[in-house]
Amino acid sequence: MKNTFLIVLVLIFVSCKDDKKSDYNAVESTTLQELAEAVQSHPGKKIMETECYICHDPEASQESMIAPPLVAVKTYYIDENTSKEQFTQDLIKWVNDPETESKMPEALFEFGSMPYIPYPDEALAQIAEYIYENDIERPKWYDKAIQGEGGKGLWMNRNLVSKEIQETNAQKGLAYAQATQKALGQQLIKAIGEKGTLGAIEFCNIKALALTDSISVMNNAVIKRVSDKPRNPDNKANDEELGYISYYKKLIASGKEPKPIVKRENGEVDFYYPITTNTMCLQCHGRPNEQVMPETLATLKSLYPADQAIDYDANEVRGIWVVNFDEKK
Repeated sequence: MKNTFLIVLVLIFVSCKDDKKSDYNAVESTTLQELAEAVQSHPGKKIMETECYICHDPEASQESMIAPPLVAVKTYYIDENTSKEQFTQDLIKWVNDPETESKMPEALFEFGSMPYIPYPDEALAQIAEYIYENDIERPKWYDKAIQGEGGKGLWMNRNLVSKEIQETNAQKGLAYAQATQKALGQQLIKAIGEKGTLGAIEFCNIKALALTDSISVMNNAVIKRVSDKPRNPDNKANDEELGYISYYKKLIASGKEPKPIVKRENGEVDFYYPITTNTMCLQCHGRPNEQVMPETLATLKSLYPADQAIDYDANEVRGIWVVNFDEKK
């Protein structure tokens, strides 16, 4: 009888212990779930992903980054002595005055000054709070990059140049792109005037690349038009160029003014700038059977069996200009 009583006590004890453990796990699980939901719904996270990731996109390749990833910003601006209030003040000051002294001088030379964007201080404070209190998404290449050259391998192009030189390079690249655009536009309008939309297709198919190459030779530069949805396979963008196209799509869709991307290495300059659609473009690049008429579609399919360059609306990014030139020329 005594043994039976002891067995019952043990069973009761174990049962109570298991019940308490179960209750604890339930509370712990609920707390973790609530915490995860709170993080996901944080207003700073939403603003950061919607606005900041246009330039600081952690999904972009290292080559196509046009601004440092935010995990790098956190690393450079926050250490064990930095309070949330201090970081918030630093972020608000930087965004409101991008010309202020930077704690990331190499990144500043690499990417140039951040454009002034008039965000409310309250929104910036929410972004700062989220960055300060949470882990920030790291690009796949980030850890390997920062290990190079004594921890400075993150910045790809450390040929440090002045702001004036960068602006000169940007102006020169833009001039090459605009001159090419003007020549192509004049010939395109002439072809449309003579033969309608089909005349434009004929011009693009036979003469557009040759005209672009001719202007390249005249300027001792390499001038290209590339796209993520090419009509001519020769205009297909590579991985780095796809990154810039994605960036410009987000930028223009958000209503912001695009600026050239300029990279300099070993005395050569690479320039990138978006190509956007207008109403005239939609005759050949718009919605099938609405802007692009059946006869035009038939001609396009005949000349470009793998055509992807349709279904655009006005003021959408159809591709980018890519210009390479010698900085000294």
